[in-house]
Amino acid sequence: MIAKLTGKIDTLGSDYLIIDVGGVGYMVHASAKTLSVIGDIGSNVSLLIDMQVREDSMTLFGFASAEEQKWFRLLTSVQGVGAKVGIAILSACPADQLVVAVMSDDKNLIRQADGVGPKLAVRIITELKDKVAKMDLSGGMTMSAAPATSAATGASVNVATGQNDNQLNQDALSALVNLGYGRAEAYKAVVTARSRFEKEPELGVLISAGLKELAS
Repeated sequence: MIAKLTGKIDTLGSDYLIIDVGGVGYMVHASAKTLSVIGDIGSNVSLLIDMQVREDSMTLFGFASAEEQKWFRLLTSVQGVGAKVGIAILSACPADQLVVAVMSDDKNLIRQADGVGPKLAVRIITELKDKVAKMDLSGGMTMSAAPATSAATGASVNVATGQNDNQLNQDALSALVNLGYGRAEAYKAVVTARSRFEKEPELGVLISAGLKELAS
């Protein structure tokens, strides 16, 4: 079982690359996010690998981060989401945005991926919501520095980055759970409330905003 490949980029395609490892070229399918950060042809690269073995083929899928690999495995655990559809979803909706999409029921964001129709988008959100709610916000919710656009509302969502923000989210989540709210609904409230702030709010302000989301 191949779990990791380290070598030089020999070829770059729209959804794959070929890694030269000691003179042997490995074709690896990857998301647009991974392909955008690994460098150009000739660059050294190291990718985490998931390998799909069938009777007549062996296909490799590569990831620049453990977070993206984790999301790939979550997505492909959903009935109807094959490996290539999982990669397509991660290309259209990177891992940091998938947290928001799942917990905010943003089906349209997930439907941007090739091969994902309305029914499959609903199934992905339904089956993953509880799993995502159990993730540690400080480690499982790495925010993107760039503004994201919600496909459901068309509004620009400004999300922040860094460990301080993630710890703030975790503390707000814990506070809402301690107040008696379920972890899944509290998670969704924190994600939605946090996305409305352009700058990092104080903890009390975020908790208050989360409570308003829960009351709405």
